[in-house]
Amino acid sequence: MQTSPDRHEYPAHWEADVVLRDGGTARIRPITADDAGRLVSFYEQVSDESKYYRFFAPYPRLSAKDVHRFTHHDFVDRVGLAATVGGEFIATVRYDRIGADGMPASAPSDEAEVAFLVQDAHQGRGVASALLEHIAAVARERGIRRFTAEVLPANTKMIKVFTDAGYVQKRSFEDGVVHLEFDIEPTDRSLAVQRAREQRAEGRSVRRLLMPGSVAVIGVGRTRGGVGRSILDNIRDAGFTGRLHAVNRAFGEHCREIDGVPAHRSVRDIDGPVDLAVVAVPAERVPDAVTECGEHGVQGLVVISAGYAESGPEGRERQRALVRQARTYGMRIIGPNTFGIINTSPDVRLNASLAPELPRPGRIGLFAQSGAIGIALLSRLHRRGGGVTGVTGVSTFVSAGNRADVSGNDVMQFWYDDPDTDVALMYLESIGNPRKFTRLARRTAAVKPLVVVQGAGSAPQGHAVRATRLPHATVSALLRQAGVIRVDTITELVDTGLLLARQPLPPGPRVAILGNSESLGVLTYDRCLAEGLRPQPPRDLTTAASAEDFRVALSRALADETADAVVVTLIPALGEGAAEDSALAEALRSAAQEVPGKPVLVVHVEFGGLAEALSAATSTAPPPGPGPHPGATPLLPPPTTPRPASASPAGPGHQAGRASLADPNPETGTGPKACTTAPRRGPGQASATGSQLRPGSRWPSPAVPDRAAAGGGGPAGVTAGGAGPEPAPTGPRLITAYPAAERAVRALAEAVRYGQWRREAVEPGKVPEYEDIDEKGAADFIGGLLERGQGLTLGTEETCELLGRYGIHVRRALPAPTPDAAAEAARALGYPVALKATAPHLRHRADLGGVRLDLTDEDQLRRAYAELTDLFGKPEELRPVVQAMAPRGVDTVVRAVIDPAAGAVLSFGLAGVASQLLGDMAHRLIPVTDREATSLIRSIRTAPLLFGWRGSAPVDTPALQELLLRVSRLVHDHPEVVAVTLEPVVVAPRGLSVLDATVRLAPPPARDDLGPRTLPVY
Repeated sequence: MQTSPDRHEYPAHWEADVVLRDGGTARIRPITADDAGRLVSFYEQVSDESKYYRFFAPYPRLSAKDVHRFTHHDFVDRVGLAATVGGEFIATVRYDRIGADGMPASAPSDEAEVAFLVQDAHQGRGVASALLEHIAAVARERGIRRFTAEVLPANTKMIKVFTDAGYVQKRSFEDGVVHLEFDIEPTDRSLAVQRAREQRAEGRSVRRLLMPGSVAVIGVGRTRGGVGRSILDNIRDAGFTGRLHAVNRAFGEHCREIDGVPAHRSVRDIDGPVDLAVVAVPAERVPDAVTECGEHGVQGLVVISAGYAESGPEGRERQRALVRQARTYGMRIIGPNTFGIINTSPDVRLNASLAPELPRPGRIGLFAQSGAIGIALLSRLHRRGGGVTGVTGVSTFVSAGNRADVSGNDVMQFWYDDPDTDVALMYLESIGNPRKFTRLARRTAAVKPLVVVQGAGSAPQGHAVRATRLPHATVSALLRQAGVIRVDTITELVDTGLLLARQPLPPGPRVAILGNSESLGVLTYDRCLAEGLRPQPPRDLTTAASAEDFRVALSRALADETADAVVVTLIPALGEGAAEDSALAEALRSAAQEVPGKPVLVVHVEFGGLAEALSAATSTAPPPGPGPHPGATPLLPPPTTPRPASASPAGPGHQAGRASLADPNPETGTGPKACTTAPRRGPGQASATGSQLRPGSRWPSPAVPDRAAAGGGGPAGVTAGGAGPEPAPTGPRLITAYPAAERAVRALAEAVRYGQWRREAVEPGKVPEYEDIDEKGAADFIGGLLERGQGLTLGTEETCELLGRYGIHVRRALPAPTPDAAAEAARALGYPVALKATAPHLRHRADLGGVRLDLTDEDQLRRAYAELTDLFGKPEELRPVVQAMAPRGVDTVVRAVIDPAAGAVLSFGLAGVASQLLGDMAHRLIPVTDREATSLIRSIRTAPLLFGWRGSAPVDTPALQELLLRVSRLVHDHPEVVAVTLEPVVVAPRGLSVLDATVRLAPPPARDDLGPRTLPVY
């Protein structure tokens, strides 16, 4: 639809999808000559008042001259952008470059006048704020640095758009008009405003998906067993509080209901709004379903269907088309190829997933990019008590599937201020935008724990991921810096999540250990040491200890000011007076309640009922009834249980069963009795185990009475099959039990580290200023060097000059192409000296013999020169240099690199084997604060060598910290410095010496975190 403009090609890179304040989406793009009809239609829908505010006079219609002016742009001095939904304009913005006299001008003038017009029906959605961000970015690209605007005083909404944007403004009032002028370079405040808007908008977009008032399931079969029918049953049986509709174009004309749920042949036939559509039809039919949803005003989609990017290149293109189509209508997508979503809030009770039962309400949020892992997480939380007591159950669950649109970043934005979620657990197979993820994780972790398992392999097929050159270990270190609790397995994810959901954060690393097994106490003690905790000697209560003995011992341990947490170890006790499970659990809970500020963990061996007793508070247990109980059948089968073919999802990696996505005969509707269903087992037909089998499923579920029989009819349009879960109990805090010491201690260690991070995050440190830094001189020097080419590695002199402008001094090394040149260099530098081979294969390889140290006179120097040439070859192959000896110390390495996905990263380690063979390097995101520089030095495993290990002299770590901060400043101030390596850096007891350095310059990679808000395009 784009035509050739006057002066520039159509700037396709200005097109973007954005999330608006209410959670809906819109597309922003340049206006072209082909948009004349859309512009006229848009203007006709704008109120007379809004037109008056735009043109300062009554302006009922646009003339042909106006339409031509507003649709013909050169994309340099005159630019117009439109926000569209469903292909139609909902708002426009334009700028015109002006000179000092306010008249139209061209470059080099750097000022432009900007004006907006927003359709009345879309005012208050944040459209103008989003357009301002994008038009400002376009203007900066075209060399414009300042905007002016004239606004009528009564147009308070538009004045607020400018005022709230975060730019520094000048305001004046003349001739009845407010004149605004402001620079459009991003500022700290404008970025803060932009990110706060981003959080609200993206969080609300997920909220609309997880808290719908009405749901339509598209692809509901007329008989049980298909995916769509299973999801419909799951939503109804969970007690969804809103309106529920079944949709299948194969339904007969006289089909009105499916098991009491209103049935429709199309979403268009539904009377009333639909907030969420769950799409479970074959991939080739999804576009038609999306069109129907968009035209009906559906707010979001959960696409269960498979056959997209996970199936190959053709599927990837189909997935991109799906996202483009949905965003055209302002809808967001979870999936495709997703397991579904769950919200256990009593106000919603939504189970739009393939899980046959709704988990008990709780405070843990779950996000999984894998459907199989999502099943495992739900099942393990249920078995560990999360789904039994209701206290550590699930608040929300999202399976992202192929993550074509809604990602973990979006869900984090929702969890950030979700009052129902206290702990967030995430399984990530890939991170699409690491820079944004770490930023959001840092903010989320500051208010609630965020526990993450990240796959170490390549991204699964179907996930679009930005290329990163950083090793997996480096990415993990950066996540920890952002406050993420990084664990390695699903077991550790659940272990840590349950502890954080049930217990307070430990105030420190000191651990008291008590129990009735000396050997188990010793094992726990050893694991504490291995995890960096500070355990006290275990206290053995002997196997004869009673419940009262445990209560007294735990009370004393918790009251001890030298203990920050307590681990109780238990083995079965036999004989008279041995504690029973329930009595022991009550004793431990009672003692824990006395000192609520310290966590208590239990390590138990072969105590069949102890874990359940610890999780269940007798006084607050759910009342007896037909709902799930501690002995109920598990919420989900073990992960290894095969799902029956009839219920196999066309999602989470399941290719089998795709034919069952819709009715067996979807087009004709000629199946026997199109709207009849297989008989359902009634409440009185439970099996001998107290559970009943859902027709079409092999997964047993607790018996649920009919709601109508219980006296509680469902909402209009729905007859729910179950009353839903009982409210979460409240009362005594629960104690997490672990079957092995290493699991308990690992979870505790993660909680300790996270607690320390939270305390330090209150005062994160500062980036210091150094008076001797010549930032402008370095910028000019870099600019001059880059004129030579797009990317280059600096020579020795250039490297030393650039680093010197930031107070980083490299010890001088002189070339020695001949023995005489080496002797002359040594006389110039002064003895003692070092002779080094700098050829690439010998550089930094002292172990190969390419370095001779402590040469005190010319004779030693010439002998060393002869030895090197005899051993390794001619001088021109060795590239020998002479360097003055540095004070003895510890050899270290400092590196900085700009990664296109993660951003600028500073790394530190000991030079040689420790970093090269063992990978003992620590990493921090740039800019690094003084506190982060200190922690960076102490983070490596070999750090004791810097602090006087085994009687050696401690080195000058303050000088090392300053060096790290200076390198961080250099890379942060000048993103053209894409790589810096200082190796070796010899840190002595007093001062340090940089013996070698390399610097690489290149145009910096584009940063999308400083530009306007946009949704990613995969």
